[in-house]
Amino acid sequence: MNQTFRGLPFSRAMAGAAFMVLAGIAFAVLNVVTQWLTMKVGFPSASAAFWQYAFALVFSLPFLRRAGLAAMRTAHPWRHVVRVAFAAFGVGAWVAGLASVPIWQAIALVMTSPFFIILGARLFLREHVGPGRWAATAIGFAGAMIILQPWTDEFTWAALLPILSALLWGVSSLITKSLTAIERPETITIWLLVLLTPINGALAFAAGFAVPSGVALALFVFAGVLTVLAQYLLTLAYTVADAAYVQPFDDLKLPLNVFAGWLVFGYAPAGYLWLGATLILGASLFIMRSEMRRERMATETRGLRG
Repeated sequence: MNQTFRGLPFSRAMAGAAFMVLAGIAFAVLNVVTQWLTMKVGFPSASAAFWQYAFALVFSLPFLRRAGLAAMRTAHPWRHVVRVAFAAFGVGAWVAGLASVPIWQAIALVMTSPFFIILGARLFLREHVGPGRWAATAIGFAGAMIILQPWTDEFTWAALLPILSALLWGVSSLITKSLTAIERPETITIWLLVLLTPINGALAFAAGFAVPSGVALALFVFAGVLTVLAQYLLTLAYTVADAAYVQPFDDLKLPLNVFAGWLVFGYAPAGYLWLGATLILGASLFIMRSEMRRERMATETRGLRG
């Protein structure tokens, strides 16, 4: 086809959107499975995080075999360890959050991660942050406060766990960003796959290790498959289409998770969710497009100098 959409061939645009929506569906189903195991079955959240990613590692072995452990060769091993440790703590906080709060609230609050990245980039990477991105960050956090409503009697401290996971994942993303300038993508990916499970295992043992059986074991195997599938679909989406184009389709994860939570658990989100979520989504999209514009201008500047 010679038809184009936002500068992309029509077939690639459609494929990118489809992969992103399918990834969102896979993540929504994964969140339902995780919440069922932790909230309904009562499986310990730390052990749940370990088993989910342990089975995901098993299903990722073909990739590890193809890439080879030689890809782990690096001059910065401790930076990888710290990055994966933050990611593992983020996973733990996320699963613990799903054990405590409705899916719709957890998924909306975890979408504050870009705002923590903006703060971290200014504080630790010394990046320039203009007034527009500061304003977007403030608006995003205002949206989170509307969803949290810490001034009401219904507020519980467990509701902060998704925000904690967003903070931890934001730190991990900042370290990843610093590594992309000095490491190959394969090296970054393999260190994550190899280290995440043992770190999750240590956290699970510290909290009281639990071994699944019966239906719980089958659900953890299913969760491992979903984790690999969702990440693979996400990678395909960013491979076939521009990030600026597919990102809005990633934001569909909010209504997808709301629908999944309502379908399985009967959660009916309050009206204030949509106001808070609109502020978070709008601010996140503004920051993403601003970042894409900065990168494009930097690339053009380097091209002129070259």
